[in-house]
Amino acid sequence: MQMLQQIVFIVLSGFAIWLFVKKIGIIRRNIFLGKPEYLSDNPSKRWKNLILLAFGQKKMFRNFPVAIMHFIIYAGFIIINLEVMEIVLDGMLGTHRLFLPYLGGLYTFLINFFEILALGVLIVCIIFLFRRNVIKLKRFVSKDLDGWPRSDANYILITEIILMSLFLLMNCTDRALQLKSADHYQDTGNFIFSGIIAPLFSNFSATTLMSVERSCWWLHILGIFSFLNYLPYSKHLHILLAFPNAYYASLNEDGKMENMETVQNEVKYMMQPELAPVISGSNAEPMKFGAKDVFDLSWKSLLDAYSCTECGRCSSACPANQTGKLLSPRKIMMDTRDRLETVGKNIHANKQFIEDGENLFSHISVEELRACTTCNACVQECPVSISPLNIIIELRRSLIMEDSNAPQEWNTMFSNMENNFAPWKFSPDDRANWTKEMS
Repeated sequence: MQMLQQIVFIVLSGFAIWLFVKKIGIIRRNIFLGKPEYLSDNPSKRWKNLILLAFGQKKMFRNFPVAIMHFIIYAGFIIINLEVMEIVLDGMLGTHRLFLPYLGGLYTFLINFFEILALGVLIVCIIFLFRRNVIKLKRFVSKDLDGWPRSDANYILITEIILMSLFLLMNCTDRALQLKSADHYQDTGNFIFSGIIAPLFSNFSATTLMSVERSCWWLHILGIFSFLNYLPYSKHLHILLAFPNAYYASLNEDGKMENMETVQNEVKYMMQPELAPVISGSNAEPMKFGAKDVFDLSWKSLLDAYSCTECGRCSSACPANQTGKLLSPRKIMMDTRDRLETVGKNIHANKQFIEDGENLFSHISVEELRACTTCNACVQECPVSISPLNIIIELRRSLIMEDSNAPQEWNTMFSNMENNFAPWKFSPDDRANWTKEMS
């Protein structure tokens, strides 16, 4: 019977890990559908960003109470799941609390620490559910989250509550079995919370307690495997992608925009025609400006889309959004990810991308893009250094330079900048005339 359980456990573990790795491979392929972008310079500063932003959650601490609660969930997820290593080894080897004989008193200390974190995670998840569904903070009831995104956040919080409850109940019944001197249940000493509750189970038979303890054990590990394979389909993929996203974040000054090399070259070749490359034949690809679809964005922008936490801090900080404009930076990221997933499924079904008559403009409207003031507030507020602004700029460049789609006011400004080197309709020679009136 024990051997059968080990075989079942190994098969389930292997299947869960295979499914996860397969989906992560698809996501990686989707991300690298984007254009190349070199972001490996200055590694020391990038590692510093990773430690401060991803591990330390530096930006979250602008709101200290929320940051503490978020950090508890984050630490709980990372640290408590170290216990999963023991569960996996126990399942494969047919042992129980494998590390206890080797760690002794340190083992009890560690499980006590895990229990404190588990209780903290449980309490914070309940608070977060309350904030989302009872208090209904503005950024959590936005229409951006209508449908699946709102349910997704609740499912994750409920799952965390169940997993932490199973962990604590497993320890309670385990300790109760220890007090009954049941076979295979080594004495660990009292754990900080489960040790208090364990005596409440003293009237239960050893058989009943063992059934409860084993059920909690199996449900806990199966829940973790299920959670692992739910992550790639959820906004909570940021738990994994926050780290590479923070490392590869732009190191430029806040708000600095990258010039288009194609435009720079056009100007350079106009001034110095001898530098223009010689293009033979009529099959040369025409120059493209900006982005119409995910293929035209950089791989980093696509990584941003998958890393989005959907927390809404970007939209809460966006002046256009807060004054009633249609723009929501969070929606820009969600729409980009949705389009990328559609493209990925197209490639998977056809072995290559088959034109489907859609692009990013099928998801993101011109009105949204024009509302952006390029103030960089969304980038500044994002806890994991996502830049909706990069995507917005590339889409606007395509609208203007590929489709000549700009309001008349913008075209007037472009003309003035081209002819007068400023947005205003004044000759450069007359620009300082106003100072004469001051003398």
